[in-house]
Amino acid sequence: MVPKNLAVFASGRGSNFQAISEKISSGLIPAKVKLCITNNPAAGVIELARQLKIAVKIINPKDFPDTDSFNDAILKELQDWNIDFIILAGYLKLIGRQIVERYANRIINIHPALLPAFGGKGMYGHHVHQAVFDSGAKISGVTVHLVNTEYDAGPIVLQRCVDISELKSPEEIAARVLKIEHEIFPEAVKYLVEGRLVLKGKRVDVIEK
Repeated sequence: MVPKNLAVFASGRGSNFQAISEKISSGLIPAKVKLCITNNPAAGVIELARQLKIAVKIINPKDFPDTDSFNDAILKELQDWNIDFIILAGYLKLIGRQIVERYANRIINIHPALLPAFGGKGMYGHHVHQAVFDSGAKISGVTVHLVNTEYDAGPIVLQRCVDISELKSPEEIAARVLKIEHEIFPEAVKYLVEGRLVLKGKRVDVIEK
């Protein structure tokens, strides 16, 4: 199988970016990360990508007059680098309509809770784990989903649960969930690039090899 070209979008330290890169290096995922895109000039993922000799593009919405021109700039980079799939690994900007349409069912995102609960605008990182903790939930988990034009609303690809009943803080929940993120996200990326995801209405089936 010819390796697919990936663009990984991230706004933070890039731990999921690293987990995916390691699985690619081990041969688990038949793909190559060609490009890292971030909206945050101070993101830790920038140095990580450079250490891995992966091209980095900082595309900050503050540098553009409007949202459309910001997303057009991203789309141009994706086309220039011949990107096949987009992986959102802690990227905090809504993906533009023009990108979603061009890459329909070829964009996946990871969310640190069990969607559709604890999702939507503003629900990222610590905010998610705080909300889960405050709710009194005994179980949390991770969701990987296809991306549409709404926050955290695309069809679900994979989910995995974790018991949080004895945990005492949002920080403890975050640490436990992160371990599962690093397991489930590379698995979902593998299914995506191997063409093993089949969308049936709002449900996603994984084709067995």
